Amino acid sequence: MRASGTVHRHARTFLTHVFGRGLDDERYVVERYESDIEGQIRPWRSGKGSKGARKEARKVMSLRAVQRLRPERNEIIIATGVELAGGVQYYGEYAIWPHMLRRHR
Repeated sequence: MRASGTVHRHARTFLTHVFGRGLDDERYVVERYESDIEGQIRPWRSGKGSKGARKEARKVMSLRAVQRLRPERNEIIIATGVELAGGVQYYGEYAIWPHMLRRHR
């Protein structure tokens, strides 16, 4: 078992933060942000997503779609309920530990 604190290129982890009533609603407003190596957070730039589809910075999604979301390594996704207060935040691994990237390059 490895006990070092290094970031592995092949790791695919992310942090989930549930707030308010959590995922009790049926529809959610989903907002996407990206972080850079210095820890700055800005709205997701509209670019080509997977399979040629354009990613939108903000859109409404169903509960099932929100549960299947997985952030990119430098992405933060915030899903807030449309009718009920609450939701979830997903943080990609680079959005969580920007200081570790600078140390281990």
